[in-house]
Amino acid sequence: MCGIAGEFRFDGRIAEAATVARMTDRLAPRGPDGSGVSAQGPVALGHRRLKIIDLSDQAAQPMSDPALGISIVFNGCIYNYPELRAELEGLGYSFFSSGDTEVILKAYHAWGADCVSRFHGMFAFAIFDRRDGSLTLARDRFGIKPLYLAETTGRLRFASSVQALLAGGDISTEIDRAALNCYMSFHAVVPAPRTILKGIRKLAPATIRRVLADGTTSERRYWNASYTRRAGDAELTADDWRDRVLEALRIAVRRRMVADVPVGVLLSGGVDSSLITGLLAEEGQSDLMTFSIGFEEANGEKGDEFVYSDLIAGHFGTDHRKIFVPSSDLMAALPDTIAAMSEPMVSYDNIGFYLLSREVSKHIKVVQSGQGADEIFAGYHWYPPLAGSSDVVTDYARVFFDRPNATLATQLGKGWMANRDEALAFVEGHLMAEGAETPVDRALRLDAEIMLVDDPVKRVDNMTMAWGLEARVPFLDHELVELAAAIPPELKLAHGGKGVLKEAARLVVPHEVIDRKKGYFPVPQLKYLDGPYLEMARDALTSQPARERGLFDGAYLDRLFADPGSHITPLQGSELWQVALLELWLQSNDI
Repeated sequence: MCGIAGEFRFDGRIAEAATVARMTDRLAPRGPDGSGVSAQGPVALGHRRLKIIDLSDQAAQPMSDPALGISIVFNGCIYNYPELRAELEGLGYSFFSSGDTEVILKAYHAWGADCVSRFHGMFAFAIFDRRDGSLTLARDRFGIKPLYLAETTGRLRFASSVQALLAGGDISTEIDRAALNCYMSFHAVVPAPRTILKGIRKLAPATIRRVLADGTTSERRYWNASYTRRAGDAELTADDWRDRVLEALRIAVRRRMVADVPVGVLLSGGVDSSLITGLLAEEGQSDLMTFSIGFEEANGEKGDEFVYSDLIAGHFGTDHRKIFVPSSDLMAALPDTIAAMSEPMVSYDNIGFYLLSREVSKHIKVVQSGQGADEIFAGYHWYPPLAGSSDVVTDYARVFFDRPNATLATQLGKGWMANRDEALAFVEGHLMAEGAETPVDRALRLDAEIMLVDDPVKRVDNMTMAWGLEARVPFLDHELVELAAAIPPELKLAHGGKGVLKEAARLVVPHEVIDRKKGYFPVPQLKYLDGPYLEMARDALTSQPARERGLFDGAYLDRLFADPGSHITPLQGSELWQVALLELWLQSNDI
């Protein structure tokens, strides 16, 4: 796990190594164990290293193979790299390191950009091929690893964070109105290729971008899951599906144990992280470390789920650490949490993951985490109402969107409305695309390919990497996702959601963590803004930069300030926190 940056010129000029060095320095928290920049002609590459696999300097990046004429910077982990290495050695390739970076380099030489279809893992990489002067960028199937882009005439820059691109300079920071529409309506999700800034874009998940020496660019998606029923599965029983899910998850967890350092678990006490803990224990992970976090109560809403995480830790005999965060520490950490966001993310549990990662990183470098299970196995409350839908677009928007476009028009400042309802148009196009059989299938595909990428997955990457901690997500093993996509929706919706996964979990973990109301990462102070939290929001939204921008209608803001607890979105989010977070993020980046 690392941070990458680079510049590729196609205007005949030399790439700016000093600029890439500034961008790379901005990524230092992602890679505290090493740094490197290399430049040759039209390309400059930068890398910050977090040592997880092959701890020697032989695996340092940027990595080049002069004989093959290829250079790479890579962020992530390829879990099946030993098998791929053996296959490549059988083809005659030799290796000077023992890690996964060189395996990608040689795989690209052997199989071209299609090598990504062979990878089990999370990755974002850039490969410069001196043979034809081209640059190839690629991102893993679920966008677990970020890759942001800034293109101007004759030049493309890329980096693992928006902040790194901003450090390079010469970037338009004008607000993208279509992205603003999505942020305010689609629960702060801004789908690729957009970001909230017009001058910065992001490579979509499961996508390969190839840029030729003259700047000619092409993109293609290399993977899709089919959310349809397979003919050969018609005779499978509920127990058959349960057993297949458990075996696929066992493989996914086992794959993510590959490391030259210990691997722990972020243990919330929910069924997902509990099941990962149980499977790691089954695999014989010795001295397994688990970590949980909790906050003070607010408005009578409990701020921790320690009773369940304690139960699992005790059951499997883990080395468990509980981290309790008093309100004063929460407030003090908010500015740094916001600064760690590559894009504004409204979910309350950003602060939880940030503070949890701060403590975990003192003990360990790699953790497994339960993100993705709800989107893959239908764990959220908005899926059951869609089961009989005859208008999945309207019904999905009703249960998931923070506000309809007509309401948004009364809340944004003058001139900030997009020319159309961008959020609804995007969601409609995705929901109605071929390859999903039922309304629930369509919603699960949308959430897995879009919402998951730009909310839970991005949140975990940003907050863990702020402390040089690598988070691995076994529920996003693509073979597990392909299996889950084929399961009949009614088996996933059973038992209040995630039915088939809960049945698999019963074979591994105590029933107490399964047969309970679904929990969320509770941070009640940010839902019920009061005291210093309310003042922070008010200060941001009434500051000079905010007034000059005029993103939000003044009367709307006055209503939020007067009674923030009465303005809660359908997904139980604070409207005031949503608008304040955007301003706080912009100001944290000097925009």
